Amino acid sequence: MRLLISFSNRLMQRYMPDPFLLVILLTFFVCGLALFATDSTPVEIVNFWGTGFWSLLTFSMQMVLILVTGHVMASSPLFKKLLGSLAKLPKSPGQAIILVTLVALVACWINWGFGLIIGALFAKEIALKVKGVDYRLLIASAYSGFIIWSGGLSGSVVLTIATPGHFTENIMGVVPTSETIFSSFNFIILAGLFIMVPIINRLMVPPSEKAFVIDPALLEEKDSLEAVSKEESLQTPADRLENSQLLSILIGLLGISYLVYYFTKNGFTLNLDIVNFLFLFIGIILHKTPRLFLKAVTDAVKNASGIIIQFPFYAGLMGIVTSSGLVAVLSNMLISFSNEHTFHLFTLWSAGLVNFFVPSGGGQWAVQGPVMLEAAQNLGVSLSKTAMAVAWGDAWTNMIQPFYALPALAIAGLKAKDIMGYGLVMMIITGVFISGVFLLL
Repeated sequence: MRLLISFSNRLMQRYMPDPFLLVILLTFFVCGLALFATDSTPVEIVNFWGTGFWSLLTFSMQMVLILVTGHVMASSPLFKKLLGSLAKLPKSPGQAIILVTLVALVACWINWGFGLIIGALFAKEIALKVKGVDYRLLIASAYSGFIIWSGGLSGSVVLTIATPGHFTENIMGVVPTSETIFSSFNFIILAGLFIMVPIINRLMVPPSEKAFVIDPALLEEKDSLEAVSKEESLQTPADRLENSQLLSILIGLLGISYLVYYFTKNGFTLNLDIVNFLFLFIGIILHKTPRLFLKAVTDAVKNASGIIIQFPFYAGLMGIVTSSGLVAVLSNMLISFSNEHTFHLFTLWSAGLVNFFVPSGGGQWAVQGPVMLEAAQNLGVSLSKTAMAVAWGDAWTNMIQPFYALPALAIAGLKAKDIMGYGLVMMIITGVFISGVFLLL
């Protein structure tokens, strides 16, 4: 294991570019691939790229807000105290890695956006409390919980096909979650990963002399809750409003009231908008005054630059891959080798490949789903399992796709190459397990 990790880390440290450079290289690669593998002309490919460039603006803003609002909530005195108390539980680096992994797995199963932020913030807090823990592995362990998101309560594919009127309803009908999220098949994968992922991360803990230990002083954030002096803050009526606890409480209660109504009507159904709404208004209440809340927002938004700049480039990639028909070419290339016994395995692998170019779970299902469902119908195999194969393929290769790692990396202050060596090992080992399940069951 140590030899494998050493090789993987050296490989990523040497060849893994910054995520922004990676998406630029991917753009040129996909342009060339589309030109070679499809009937699209160079002019058409450029048009596909430019037309799709801004198609992820809503999702980009959601991701910025999940980072900012999660960071703001966690920087409040109450939440910092809670995370600090939990971070005192592990007494060794190995225990710290296991605890962070389990927290991230549970949180990502509930909601992937919630899990990404909570896992990274908790890992950062543990780095302040546990001596000798490898900081890069700690953040990688927090991100590794993301591998189960597609099989969790917020999985894009499973929630889409469970919604009446979805775009593939004419092919497969409305598929209840009892056949996907809560199926025995999915529980086998989840149970296996809940056991395997913490063990794998624990086995990757390096010897103490080789651990990448960060100076706790570098992680200590400046206290954004320090208000300006009372003499300055209470000079004018406007200043008094900015430091009014009553205003924060009232607007916070308005937000909580809506959440009560939402959960009463819809049950415990989480999506990105609801998670952001929850984080935002809890943050407003916990920071007590508008001025302190805005100070926390100012500190948090500094980490969002990578998301703001890189997500439009991924949207452009999606534009090329979908409009040129490249997704169908890649998918059909793999499933052409399959039969009724191996179809779901090849579907898993093709989805893992497509994920590098279309890293949005819902977006990937929109472009790849109809292709795979048509092939599944021709072979007479399970359509719901086909959907799960696409979902798990997307989740599996996220371990080395930095698209969703950006919020965690921003919080941790690390680069993608710092954690992707561990992600590569995780992807290889869990890939064997997930592939085995789809082949044998």
